[in-house]
Amino acid sequence: MFNDIGALEIVALVVLAVLIFGPDKLPKVIQDVSRTIRKIREFSDSAKADIRQELGPEFKDFEFDDLNPKKFIRKQLDNDELGLKEIRNGFDLKKEMNEVADAVHGRDSDSDSTPSAPSGSAASSSGARVDMQKKPANPASVDRPPFDADAT
Repeated sequence: MFNDIGALEIVALVVLAVLIFGPDKLPKVIQDVSRTIRKIREFSDSAKADIRQELGPEFKDFEFDDLNPKKFIRKQLDNDELGLKEIRNGFDLKKEMNEVADAVHGRDSDSDSTPSAPSGSAASSSGARVDMQKKPANPASVDRPPFDADAT
């Protein structure tokens, strides 16, 4: 819970507690706080037990941590019934991005012999440079759109 609190912060909190409550009242305050925390934990545990009892035997292995969306999705994706591990392991994003970049820049990729490369793509089979910019065939014949000074 307090993993990011260092020794200096703990010393500062102890000194602050001694200054606020005084050395005489500090043990009583610590006992009251610990008693309150213990009661809250007992209340939480009894509420969890009541919820599990009301849900019935179908949910005997129900964990409240599963209500966290990140943990729920991670648990479902780690489940091997869907075969997602094979899909995730078979997909190499870096390789795919390199192939796309090579096709855009007109370079021959080193992995043309792999079955994942599309055999009918013009850029990878012929090595032709693909022009990705939109240019008119004749730049001089392009008419500018009409300008309306009143519209602006």
